[in-house]
Amino acid sequence: QVHLVESGGGLVQTGGSLRLSCVASGTVFIIYAMGWYRQAPGKQRELVASITINGTTTYGDSVKGRFTISRDNGKNTIHLQMNSLKPDDTAVYYCNTDGAVVAGAKVPYDYWGQGTRVTVST
Repeated sequence: QVHLVESGGGLVQTGGSLRLSCVASGTVFIIYAMGWYRQAPGKQRELVASITINGTTTYGDSVKGRFTISRDNGKNTIHLQMNSLKPDDTAVYYCNTDGAVVAGAKVPYDYWGQGTRVTVST
């Protein structure tokens, strides 16, 4: 059972920065990709950013140029540096795993953390 623990959320003013971290423990496989999703009240969960084991990144359109995802494969840890935060970034941010590499192939291996709340005030 993989356990994901997020940290770094909090309250920040518009234009400020936060750095989220997520540590995955209990994994017995190499995690193919890890990422961040967010869910604001009354809205669907959406992709913020993801990163594969090879370092390929994907960003949601609304955060491109402001957020940066990074990964420490050796520690099964990802970070999300969030700059120029806006009130629209207010949400609960969830860490997830997307697949594992087994015998050279990607297999399902999807887990979610409990989330960390980010609030951006005006």
